[in-house]
Amino acid sequence: MMDLSGKCVIASYPQPMTPAAEPHEDSIRQLFKESQDAFAAATEQTVQREAFGELLARATENVMGVTKIAFDIADLIVRNLRLAGRADIDRLGRQLARTEDKLELLLQEIEALRAETRDGPPAAAP
Repeated sequence: MMDLSGKCVIASYPQPMTPAAEPHEDSIRQLFKESQDAFAAATEQTVQREAFGELLARATENVMGVTKIAFDIADLIVRNLRLAGRADIDRLGRQLARTEDKLELLLQEIEALRAETRDGPPAAAP
């Protein structure tokens, strides 16, 4: 990299970086490993207890209860906004199909009546 004067910034360091910081890295690495091992042991001890299982079961029940309440509230909001739900759309679809069937029957009757009037009036029965 270069600075504004065009000199190389990396070359401007008087000394190259030396591995003098490595002993500190080893002690930090050892400290992290010890803390990780201690945390893993504490977590394992906590999970082995029956109380943890009971607590987890109760938390799961509470989450499911809150989820059900949230879905019920969402359902009430949709109903109060009078938005069409799935059942409403299904009912309207069936009603539309019945109306289309009736319209088709009516068109067939109209075509039959037109055909009769074109051919002339039917012969009167004696």
